[in-house]
Amino acid sequence: MPLSRPERIAIVEVAPRDGLQAEDRTLPTDLKLELLERLADAGHTTIEATSFVSPKSVPQLADAEDLMKRLTPRAGVHYTALVPNATGLERALACGVHDIAVFASASESYSRKNLNRSRDEAIAGYGPVIKKAKDAGLRVRGYLSMVIADPWDGPTPAAVVADLSRQLLDFGCDEISLGDTIGVGTPGEVSALLAALRRGDVPLAKAAFHFHDTYGQALANVLAAMSEGVTAFDASVGGIGGSPFAKMAGGNLATEDLVWMCKGMGIHTGIDLDKLVATAHWLGEKLGRDLPAHVSKAMRANLGS
Repeated sequence: MPLSRPERIAIVEVAPRDGLQAEDRTLPTDLKLELLERLADAGHTTIEATSFVSPKSVPQLADAEDLMKRLTPRAGVHYTALVPNATGLERALACGVHDIAVFASASESYSRKNLNRSRDEAIAGYGPVIKKAKDAGLRVRGYLSMVIADPWDGPTPAAVVADLSRQLLDFGCDEISLGDTIGVGTPGEVSALLAALRRGDVPLAKAAFHFHDTYGQALANVLAAMSEGVTAFDASVGGIGGSPFAKMAGGNLATEDLVWMCKGMGIHTGIDLDKLVATAHWLGEKLGRDLPAHVSKAMRANLGS
């Protein structure tokens, strides 16, 4: 049976937030703004720009207010900011942010390590935050991490992920991004999770996936999700990313690897691959290291650089 494929997919670019928060080198605000411009120039329409978390917890993103106030809006481009709580939402609103994301964990241990709250406390606490954001006219994305397994708790029950996703949607989230945070998932586990979402009355049209490539399964997992109707995926230029609170998390699915695969399958992404690869090379220079994305490495080698 031929693989079912969508005509197009939506890519949420997460390098400026999820990618840079895991880097040893902190980029100055001017370079972050240039990165955002480069990504928009490459065709991205949704870019995760920063996070209004405590600067003590994530010093790489301590310039969130300055960044968002200086960012020049661009027609058709959504710049999302993560908010961890009501205080983070107030900071985001003060900067004129129109798209936010809230971040919760499907596992108990990671919730306590990352958010200093139990899983149920964290989910419940987002109810008023999401309501206030929606009342202010904001679009809200909900992140759920550790949806396949947690390094401390082991496998995450798919029914739990479905239940938490349903709760966030009921609170008012417009979309749920499901994160395989430590990159251990395989296509079989993705299919099992999708079956649980359907049983839990979670519309796949409101589901996105956020795959890490620790075990080299990210693209295979994308194909598995695509074949069952998912059309939204998070990715990070250069493949940068990870978690400051789970050091075993590998890099994110590289945007250019995803775009290359889609190009070969005739799936529209709206992303200019050459501009994206140029941005990855530029970013690697600014970070002072080679980035893990396969396509950028291969295209550089083919150019003899």
